[in-house]
Amino acid sequence: MRRNADEIAKMRRAGRVVAEMHEVTREAAKPGVTTAELDALARDVLDRRDAKSNFLHYRGFPAVICTSPNDMIVHGIPGDYILEEGDILSIDCGAIIEGYHGDAAFTMAIGEVSGEAARLIEITERSLWAGIEQLRNGNRLHEVGRAVQAVAEGAGFSVVREYVGHAIGTAMHEQPQVPNYWPGSKGPTLKTGNVFAVEPMVNAGSPETLLLDDDWSVVTADGSLSAHFEHTIAVTPDGPEVFTVA
Repeated sequence: MRRNADEIAKMRRAGRVVAEMHEVTREAAKPGVTTAELDALARDVLDRRDAKSNFLHYRGFPAVICTSPNDMIVHGIPGDYILEEGDILSIDCGAIIEGYHGDAAFTMAIGEVSGEAARLIEITERSLWAGIEQLRNGNRLHEVGRAVQAVAEGAGFSVVREYVGHAIGTAMHEQPQVPNYWPGSKGPTLKTGNVFAVEPMVNAGSPETLLLDDDWSVVTADGSLSAHFEHTIAVTPDGPEVFTVA
């Protein structure tokens, strides 16, 4: 799907709301704060910006952000978990403006963290930007995953296979999917107006995952740390344009 200028403008606006949600929750995420408190702050941003949440009630999800600490990869439900010094925390959230979606995630340190945790966060974010760089007119989509994988595995980490990025527009999850690894084929040719959410999930240990009993929270099978970064990006004549940055 190729988005026109009006659609792109709406997605930019949605992306700015997501970026503000990131700023507010990042600033507040400190030892002693609960993940439910972070969700409340994100709801306030949506209300102020007259935006809707694309997470709330999605297949029954009860919150506007996902909060995934330590060995939790994605889809953690905000609640009474109290952040502690040394945790790492992934926050994933989205917004809808006039029917168009933005979606992005980041992982941060809570206070002082281990060297391995800090390096995992750094490498995962670096892998995201390596993937974003491939979103250029005429390139092939799966070069995104090849670039992500090269950075993550080159640093000794592993890339999650079961959960991937996606096209985005009038729905949060559209086709085609965007693997964070080389799947063995080149994928579709990228065209100006395509918009994708690229979101590497990188584990310190093995890439295997487990779904918890809440049917949402996904953790590493071996208990190792995991990090998650995501942006919503358009393919433009001048290269990739990231909508979800401040």
